[in-house]
Amino acid sequence: MTGTGELTTAAALACLAAGTWLTAGWQAGARRARVLLAGGGAVGTGPPVVRRVTDGLAQVRGRLRAEWWSLAAGLVLAVLGGSLLPVVAGAAGVPVLRRVRLAGRDRRDREHRQDAVIALCGTLAGELRAGRQPGEALLCAAQDSGGLDDGQAAVLAAARFGGDVPAALAAAARRPGAEGLRGLAACWRVAVDQGAGLAAGLERLEGALRAERDQRADLRAQLAGARATAVMLAGLPVLGLLLGVALGSDPLHVLLHTGGGLGCLLAG
Repeated sequence: MTGTGELTTAAALACLAAGTWLTAGWQAGARRARVLLAGGGAVGTGPPVVRRVTDGLAQVRGRLRAEWWSLAAGLVLAVLGGSLLPVVAGAAGVPVLRRVRLAGRDRRDREHRQDAVIALCGTLAGELRAGRQPGEALLCAAQDSGGLDDGQAAVLAAARFGGDVPAALAAAARRPGAEGLRGLAACWRVAVDQGAGLAAGLERLEGALRAERDQRADLRAQLAGARATAVMLAGLPVLGLLLGVALGSDPLHVLLHTGGGLGCLLAG
């Protein structure tokens, strides 16, 4: 058997193993769903076809994160081009894409916390303006806005039972995106120690946090064009390969089995 045939067989076996693994996951998920839907009673013959397909797609989304499509694309290119290099490149791209995905998720969580802290400051200032006491106002504002996130229990306990509210707020501010709670803690401490108006300080803090968020949004909008250009330039090699195939040539063979093509891969 030639090297290309062995490579094709290995890639086919890998795809078959992946399909078997996913199918087993679908069947396990369907069994769990049937047991839960049956409420512990008799389990029927199974969900309808549409529900089975939906469960299967949910299993695929749960198992195949975005970064694993890099390896799948590498397997396809390996079969088409008869080389192991696409598989190696696809496997190397998995951790990179995972870091990108996790960084995007962390950024969204951070922005959500920032918005929640801004809403907390505004709601708390409104409750104080309405005549509520600081502790009672904090209880209402925290439950309405959700700005305290995981630190809500400790902060609300301190506010309800006369504990150290600024210290609890400072502890809750350690999470990314909740840094504005440090300003809230400072306003609370100044209001308690010196009798300053807490509502006025919170309104100024809300304005500062909102201006900082808007500035970051403007900067991101200004950089959107540069990011789009970078993505377009990164996709040009793929367009070149497609054009080569459309013209009747074999660009994958040239790229993966000739010295010039390998040199282009190393340089690019």
